[in-house]
Parts: sequence; structure tokens; C-alpha cells
Amino acid sequence: QVQLVESGGGLVQPGGSLRLSCLASGSISRINAMGWYRQAPGRERELVADITSGVVTYYVESVKGRFAISRDNAKNTVHLQMDSLKPEDTAVYYCNARGVYTVGSWYGREYWGKGTLVTVSS
Repeated sequence: QVQLVESGGGLVQPGGSLRLSCLASGSISRINAMGWYRQAPGRERELVADITSGVVTYYVESVKGRFAISRDNAKNTVHLQMDSLKPEDTAVYYCNARGVYTVGSWYGREYWGKGTLVTVSS
């Protein structure tokens, strides 16, 4: 059974920084892509950043230059460094992993974490 567990959320003042981490655990042999989504109250979930095999493939326009996604393939972890945070960054942030192959499986599956709350407020 594969699980994604996020950590690092919390309350931060505008202009501050947070670093989110997500650990994928289980009998994993390979993960094709990992990313971070967020969902603010009353809004749809949106893709924030995505990374595939070490190559960053996407940042939503609103976070470009402020957020940085990174991945440690050996540890099945993905991080999101968030700097210059704004109140509009307030949301529940979800870790996503796609193309997750477990030992003995012939196809990859998609998994989600339960989310971690980021609140940007003075």
C-alpha cells in the first residue's frame, strides 16, 4: 500500500517562507511524476508545481519566482520551497504522485496525500 504524507504547513506572515515535504512510502519501485496542488476555500483545486524525473515541468503563473519544487528520487520525496508568501497562497496543499509503480506491478497508479494547511496572515 502506497501512502503520501505531507508535512511543513502552518501559519506564516506575509513575506515569510515555508518548506513543504511529501514522503511516498510503500513497496515503490518507481515514480514518474510528483507535484503539489492546492485548494483554497471556495475554489477548485489547482496544480501549483510539477516535477518529472528531476525535470521541473510546471509552475502556475502566480508562484513563478517565489516557489521552487525539488525531488529526491532515492528517497521518494518531493519538496516545495515557498518564499515571499502572500495571503492568496493560503490553501490546503496536496501532494500528488503519478505513475507510481510498486514491486511486481505492471502499471502505474496515481496517489494523493491528505493535505497540509498553509495559512498566510498577519
